Amino acid sequence: MVKKKRLRLIAEMARKIRAYRELKNRPRDSQRYALDYDTMTRPFTGKKLPVLAWKDVQRETPLFTLLAGMRMFGVGRFFTRKSWLEEHTEPCYWKITKVKVDYTAENMDHGKVWGILTFKGKEESSEQEVDKVMYHDWRLVPKHEEDAFKSFEPVPEPPVRHVCYPPLLRAMILAQQAKQLGVDANSLPEPTLPLRRDVLLSREYFRSQEEKRKQEGTPV
Repeated sequence: MVKKKRLRLIAEMARKIRAYRELKNRPRDSQRYALDYDTMTRPFTGKKLPVLAWKDVQRETPLFTLLAGMRMFGVGRFFTRKSWLEEHTEPCYWKITKVKVDYTAENMDHGKVWGILTFKGKEESSEQEVDKVMYHDWRLVPKHEEDAFKSFEPVPEPPVRHVCYPPLLRAMILAQQAKQLGVDANSLPEPTLPLRRDVLLSREYFRSQEEKRKQEGTPV
């Protein structure tokens, strides 16, 4: 006879209470990213910003500082970054679609933003969360310059080059294909390797894997 599992209601309730308290005591972004501009240190962690970033931090503004002074928090407007303007000739910008403001923060200069990213002239198909909103290099694209900023004629991509496999690997591939097709290896076309790099492991891939581990309860 199978022993009936005993329900531990009090232990389960205590676990939920501990998880709720940890969630409530979790520091907000306004606490984590607060910055003392006199000493260039973050009061929450006590860490000092890199010396090379001090001038930019004193001059530039993070994204929410720009959004807080705009109508509807800048939904529908275009924002780019100083580093993108310096590094890329193609248009790189975010089109803001949704803003979640942390109203407990002073001047409402913290929160989360979602938008559609256009990087090097290629627009993403789906909405995603804007990263690095607390960086001090954001720029607002003026309304009268949006059309000129978006205009871009993509350069046709060059054809993919192919090279021969190393001799041993070439012989293994030909032998495997000949075995599968049941033909002579000399009658098969020469296998070639395309010189193209397909990046499959993006930031969204690692984020989805981390969320999947959290749901399954496995350690990261």
